Amino acid sequence: MRDVVYLDRIEQAEALLKPQRIEVLRQLAEPRSCTEVAAELDQTPQRVYYHVKRMLEAGLVGQVAERRVRGIHEGIYQAAARSYWLSPDLVGRIGLRQARDRLSLGYLVDLLEDVQADIADLDRTRPDLPSIGVSGEIRVRPEQRTAFLDELQQTLQDLFTRYGGAEGDAFRLAVACYPKGNPDDRT
Repeated sequence: MRDVVYLDRIEQAEALLKPQRIEVLRQLAEPRSCTEVAAELDQTPQRVYYHVKRMLEAGLVGQVAERRVRGIHEGIYQAAARSYWLSPDLVGRIGLRQARDRLSLGYLVDLLEDVQADIADLDRTRPDLPSIGVSGEIRVRPEQRTAFLDELQQTLQDLFTRYGGAEGDAFRLAVACYPKGNPDDRT
């Protein structure tokens, strides 16, 4: 099972984005037959197989085994990944990409789309891919915002300068800094 399947074709998104299929897919986190999934979801095996077949055609699930039950061959299926990402290209860009200030929300959206596409292109079959993910929360008083952002930019620029030679493995560093909403405000 891969970490991510990147859905960049409309047919894949259509195959996934149906509530019953998502429930079937969740049941296939571990290898199971359509009969086993049907029993869990109080559905008929034929109905579950219909959904599995559509997801199989789209590459969202795979057949991992087959067994003989009462004279028929029964497939054992498993989800292809732990996560499924929808490519922003499914909708496409509405309007042109605009030149944006480094402090704009639009710049952050463009950056995150680029990072998502880069990660989707990685060879996730290699367990030795050198990568790091760091997340944290920093609280900055309003009068310190400009100084904080300037210091963050300078720190990153120092890293780019120190390690920005022409030799060696290329890494992409993307830092997203945005105001965190109050969890109590979300409904």
